[in-house]
Amino acid sequence: MFLNSITKEELDNLPLGSFTGRIVVVNTEAICHKAVSFLSAQKALGFDTETRPSFKKGQVNRVALLQLGTPEIAFLFRLNQIGLPKEVATLLSNEYILKIGAAIHDDIKHLQKLRNFIPRGFMELQHEVKQYGIEDASLKKIAGIVLGIRISKSQRLSNWEADILTEPQQAYAATDAWVAVQIYNQLILEEK
Repeated sequence: MFLNSITKEELDNLPLGSFTGRIVVVNTEAICHKAVSFLSAQKALGFDTETRPSFKKGQVNRVALLQLGTPEIAFLFRLNQIGLPKEVATLLSNEYILKIGAAIHDDIKHLQKLRNFIPRGFMELQHEVKQYGIEDASLKKIAGIVLGIRISKSQRLSNWEADILTEPQQAYAATDAWVAVQIYNQLILEEK
């Protein structure tokens, strides 16, 4: 089925994979409403967040970006500009829409600091892949093992609170949500 782990060298030799669909930056109430309307009709979504890194001991920044996406479209919610709207929190509480991500516990905790909600319908890939004998827990390594691709993490420490997200930031953020749902879809195929 799948390798149980992958070395850095093996990962480096895999082809680079990234999201190639449509990216929508959500920074107004009107765009947010349309995004939530679309996302609410989906069965499964990739999920991730980004926070501006802090290089001072003890300083923790608020979550700046929420990524929710399908294989074709990724929505980047600029939380540092619009907060966490109630309708987005409602989506995150919807048990019938699967939200898939890796290391999601802290992501959820940081989102709850913006608006209280009860998280429902979340799937932690790090736990899920263990059922397939996969021991590596990073999203990058899971993507390598399950999808046979390497994803770039070069934008991880960039400024997620910038007035405008650069194209590389948008591509990175969209890829993290996209790859989570792609891994889930591949695991489902493997079961069949």
